[in-house]
Amino acid sequence: MSSLQILDLSLNRLSGIGSLFTLAVGYMVLRLRNIKKNASQVDVPLAKGNERISYYELEQATERFNESKLLGSGSFSMVYKGILKDGALFAAKFFNVQLEGAFKSFDIECRILRNLCHRNLTKVITSCSNLDFKALVLEYIPNGTLDKWLYSLNLFLNLLQRLDIMIDVASAMDYLHNGYSTPVVHCDLKPSNVLLDKDMVGHVNDFGIAKLLGAGEAFVQTRTIATIGYIAPGLDTQFLDRS
Repeated sequence: MSSLQILDLSLNRLSGIGSLFTLAVGYMVLRLRNIKKNASQVDVPLAKGNERISYYELEQATERFNESKLLGSGSFSMVYKGILKDGALFAAKFFNVQLEGAFKSFDIECRILRNLCHRNLTKVITSCSNLDFKALVLEYIPNGTLDKWLYSLNLFLNLLQRLDIMIDVASAMDYLHNGYSTPVVHCDLKPSNVLLDKDMVGHVNDFGIAKLLGAGEAFVQTRTIATIGYIAPGLDTQFLDRS
């Protein structure tokens, strides 16, 4: 094969890659425009006015916090799948009150999530709280974490699904930064904190170390350091080292 043929083949490949990139960008732009156009329809209000669920009800719904019901765990909490007597599914996030910072993490999530309203954020249904026990009852999102889908040998996301999830997460971040009265910085945005519902729509989750920014001041919510490699550049020194 001559050098001219090799060059021609290389240019054709680059052209194909460029076309694919252009199509992907075009798809993302159109999708974002549709999201903004239908913003009033896609924002789903949080369930309000619900009575707090009791510890006994949570215990029964999770089969006494059976390990088979465990969905995941974090720095301060463990999340279980629960089923109420009427068959309704939910995810119960239990905070380990023995750990320093768990109470604060619970209070932060309650404070932030009770006022947020967006289709790409995990919704809070109600809570269960006393001096010795703290839990949030969240909507159950059946397809698990984005992390599981990206790194499992048995699961697969095609290109359009990946683009859609990217747009879902970007929409949630845009709302947190620009669409809410007090800007919110998530601080730990990573694949394991993005949940996928039955339609493979992405929902940003876990606001335990989020920051509320207001009037030029950064409010440090916990001493927890976010996951290395995922916290936004500068936040580690700007926010997390101040107490």
